Amino acid sequence: MDDALVPTSLPGVALLAVASAVAGAVNSVAGGGTILTFPVLAAILPPDPGRMVVANATSTIGLWPASAVAAWAYRGERTHQPSWIRWMILPSVAGAIVGTLLVLRLPPAWFDAAVPWLILTAAILFSVQPRVAQSLRDGQPPVGQSRRDWMPFSGHGVTGLRKTGLLPACLLQFVVAIYGGYFGAGIGILMLAVLGLLGLGDIHKLNGVKNVLGTAINGVAAATFAAGSFSGAHDVSWPLAAVMAVSAMAGSLSASLIARRLPPARVRRFVAILGFALAAYYLWRHFS
Repeated sequence: MDDALVPTSLPGVALLAVASAVAGAVNSVAGGGTILTFPVLAAILPPDPGRMVVANATSTIGLWPASAVAAWAYRGERTHQPSWIRWMILPSVAGAIVGTLLVLRLPPAWFDAAVPWLILTAAILFSVQPRVAQSLRDGQPPVGQSRRDWMPFSGHGVTGLRKTGLLPACLLQFVVAIYGGYFGAGIGILMLAVLGLLGLGDIHKLNGVKNVLGTAINGVAAATFAAGSFSGAHDVSWPLAAVMAVSAMAGSLSASLIARRLPPARVRRFVAILGFALAAYYLWRHFS
């Protein structure tokens, strides 16, 4: 292991642990925890042209166990979901592979230049998420749309869904998974938007499915990054990933247990504001 990737600053490690716990909590109920962990990793890792890729790989590996915890905690919300949901796993895995390979094969400078725009995109998604979530909870379409237009894939049988939109839903999920494998910030919100079109129930039921698909996407990305690290293709700070995993699992389990009682609106608002601030900072640094 590169000695430069071994954590030496205790305040930095402590900050990462806190950010990871919050990220695990946010990911379990909404998504976008990478917005918190990625900039912390980028700040505490030694200056290096490829540290953005290292930060992305370490963040993905460190947060994956928390995704698995959230999927387990929300298992009760999936008991009455239609059987065709399992088909969404296929585009999730395929898209994650494509997205992860893009990170590993594109020059680090390209990824560095894309980071501000990716964070800005995630922040914008967070800013509109409360309206989407409220519409899902109320079971009413947004203003100006009929319920039929709002839920075009609402059939509950496999045959009915195939006729109305299984292929479009899988294609949308494939695109979301590519983004998830490439960077991932805000991927949970993207999946909630796609799954909301399928008429699967309230926000908690959507989270039950989203957490499984997110575990698949992040699992593929984490495995690819880990394999790349062991083969010498790129670096991963395994000590920092271990700190993140423990903290994120604790945050994910805690949030999953109370999510049905406490709405995540305040957490989403905080992350959205932080996302805009971070995007502004990275844009300023990039163009200056």
